[in-house]
Amino acid sequence: MIPVDVMILFMGAAIALALVPGPDNIFVLTQSALHGRVAGLTVTLGLASGLIFHTTAVALGVAVIFQTSQVAFAALKYIGAAYLVYLAFKSFTAAKSNLDGDAPARETAPKQYSRGLIMNLANPKVTIFFLAFLPQFVDPTNGPLAPQFYQLGFLMMIVTLLVFGSVALAAGWLGDWLKNSPTAQIWLNRVAGVVFIALALKLVTAER
Repeated sequence: MIPVDVMILFMGAAIALALVPGPDNIFVLTQSALHGRVAGLTVTLGLASGLIFHTTAVALGVAVIFQTSQVAFAALKYIGAAYLVYLAFKSFTAAKSNLDGDAPARETAPKQYSRGLIMNLANPKVTIFFLAFLPQFVDPTNGPLAPQFYQLGFLMMIVTLLVFGSVALAAGWLGDWLKNSPTAQIWLNRVAGVVFIALALKLVTAER
């Protein structure tokens, strides 16, 4: 069982990162703005469902690494930290996002859900990010690792539903604000950059 203070820290970091304009939340934003709030919420549900796959991949693979190989653990730790530093660099240097797009044909709810699910599953960067992000919040002293990963994955799904769902509900106002405020986008990206750097430092200093 993950301690409450660690869960709170994880939720805070996850919310901060989910708020940064990126492919997934921009997709939710545009779908909701073009087709209505229900469409945006349906796409969000699909995106959140895909996190089960990525959580499972990390839980099964990383748990074995944690338990069997100090060298593999160290390699994963530094690779994950390097990736987080790369994400921080991308965040600090990110320009204004393009929130405009052509309106696709109207789709049914199952198709909207499938679109969100496939978009998440087809993105290997999500698994890579989970490999860098989740392990630093688990601890062998708190019990078996796999259940801890699934607990974090469940919390990540909740964050996705809350943040992306809020984006879908506020699509009209939020879309206009971000399109008309490059400064807001830049500061959101800088906040993400700071979070990525902090996570990289925490990961590098983590012990098996």
